[in-house]
Amino acid sequence: MSGQVVIIGGTSGIGRQLAKVLADRGEDVVISGRDAARTQAVAAEIGGRTRGIALDLAQPRELAARLADIGKVKYLVLAAIERDENGVKNYNIDSALRLVTLKLVGYTEVIHTLSPRFAQDASVVLFGGLAKERPYPGSTTVTTVNGGITSMIRTLAVELAPVRFNAVHPGVIGDTPAWSGKPPEVLERVRVRTPIGRLATTDDVVSSVIFLLDNRSVNGVNLNVDGGWLLL
Repeated sequence: MSGQVVIIGGTSGIGRQLAKVLADRGEDVVISGRDAARTQAVAAEIGGRTRGIALDLAQPRELAARLADIGKVKYLVLAAIERDENGVKNYNIDSALRLVTLKLVGYTEVIHTLSPRFAQDASVVLFGGLAKERPYPGSTTVTTVNGGITSMIRTLAVELAPVRFNAVHPGVIGDTPAWSGKPPEVLERVRVRTPIGRLATTDDVVSSVIFLLDNRSVNGVNLNVDGGWLLL
């Protein structure tokens, strides 16, 4: 199957590592970030046939123009996230609106814009997260939008069939910037409750995304990558 691999949110963390793995296997990769210069610099560092484009998912009316020069799409990964510490007692409407727009409207608008360019057997992976199952103080918006992702893939898989839609929901990923700087005792509390005896890693999430992209019979699946953390 020919076409481009588009990774929305590919300048850092899991998205960047995914772009590197796919570029190294010879894919034509497009990554996005909010800052044009930084995104292009990261694309150059990744190498291969990788290029960068600038867009902000929280500005959905601008997305069609930002995506205009993308051709046939083989794989689409929506990995862009933002962390919103926002609880009901001290509710910040502006930050809540940004995250809800970014993840539910922005994700959908990217798919809407690119859907006419999907290869017939294209595959799409959306990023959620395990706050959908295990909320914490201040996770009201994060928990809500990640719960929305679980349903979104189902309606997309039906509406845009035969294109496949799946979601990956990372747990505590110990080597990501969001977690690696936490106090050791915080990470240890998670590790001892994880049946595999270690925290999930960036490489674990990347390999799960590639599985969802490549396997032609996996569709409408919400895949948790947490080492079994939710079991305990």
